[in-house]
Amino acid sequence: MSVRKREWTTPKGVQKSAWVVDYLDMSGKRRLKTFRLKKEADQYAATASVEVREGVHVADSASATVEAAGKLWIASAKANGLERATIMDYERHLRMHIVPFIGALKLSGLSIARIRAFEDELRAADRSPSMIKKVLVSLGTLTADAQERGLVARNVVRDLKGKRGSGEKRQEQRQRGRLKVAVDIPAREDVKALLGALKGRWRPLILTATFCGLRASELRGLRWQDIDFAKREIRVHQRADRFNDIGRPKSLSGERTIPAPPMVMNALREWKLICPKRTTGKFDEAGEKVIVLDLVFPNGSGKVEQLNNILRRGLHPAWMAAGVTIESGEVDKKGMPILAPKYTGMHVLRHFFASWCINRKEDGGLGLTPKIVQERMGHSTVALTMDRYSHLFPKADDADELAAAEHAFLS
Repeated sequence: MSVRKREWTTPKGVQKSAWVVDYLDMSGKRRLKTFRLKKEADQYAATASVEVREGVHVADSASATVEAAGKLWIASAKANGLERATIMDYERHLRMHIVPFIGALKLSGLSIARIRAFEDELRAADRSPSMIKKVLVSLGTLTADAQERGLVARNVVRDLKGKRGSGEKRQEQRQRGRLKVAVDIPAREDVKALLGALKGRWRPLILTATFCGLRASELRGLRWQDIDFAKREIRVHQRADRFNDIGRPKSLSGERTIPAPPMVMNALREWKLICPKRTTGKFDEAGEKVIVLDLVFPNGSGKVEQLNNILRRGLHPAWMAAGVTIESGEVDKKGMPILAPKYTGMHVLRHFFASWCINRKEDGGLGLTPKIVQERMGHSTVALTMDRYSHLFPKADDADELAAAEHAFLS
């Protein structure tokens, strides 16, 4: 690999010069790349020589644009059978946030500095911090796919992520992300009031969410065959996405078995007697339509229930009936404050379930270990559980703990 200066005269008689990196790639093909400054040429030569030696070098001419690589990435996601909602998110990130800014740029031209500039461009275009984070994750996945295809040597997006933030900064972010009781996690008094207000078809669903911690998608996809009344267990093996398509849980750890308290099982037994059934479109020998009892919490026709129906018709009215409300900031025609549920969304019940598992001693039970809480929640790692809920675990009294350790050591 050599770096040499090239000089020439234009047809108009103007003297020009540039620096050329002349090298052989991994297949022995000669490659030339031109730079305006020697410093840039030397830097490229140093990097390229290492990449060629390690067998990962991709010349600019063999690279692809971000937009072209994005199309390959989407095609790969579809071929791998990713959920329709996930693919739609990827396509939206690509179409609305990535291609308009860096779509024409070659992957080999991406650098940490260019990614930082891309972030600034998104920020200037009024993208929210959370959206910028999601777009960068998608860009990193896109680049990883292109790297596997041999279209780029490095994944600079992942390199940027690795360089960012000290341990103290990450810890500070974790502290800010901790959930607060009576703000993010329903207080025990609020949940008791909610339970007293539950009735009708929504009672077994909300009880199951509160004391078994299933995600909304898992509740919507739950089948009767996955409920073991004899063992008082609920098995999670499938979920319903936002398009009501049934599929497996998003991760292997999402498949789990959860013990259910008697109150939940009794409510489910009663509900099973009146649960809507689904017609299969088939007919039996007598010519009657075949009707099956399949989903535990279906809509009126036995099909997958919409999440917004659960919230709008079930959970939020129950919070209101229980008196667990706050002022919405709006007023009615008489000038009186309009009340709204204090807690919104199904996920708050999942947070309560985690806190209930951790602090069962308050109810005369045994507090569960972080590992068991992770398994009950279906988290991929115990670190994820601790990042969210570590502050809820009972803390031992330092003085008593040290005294006991000293006594054990000296005895």
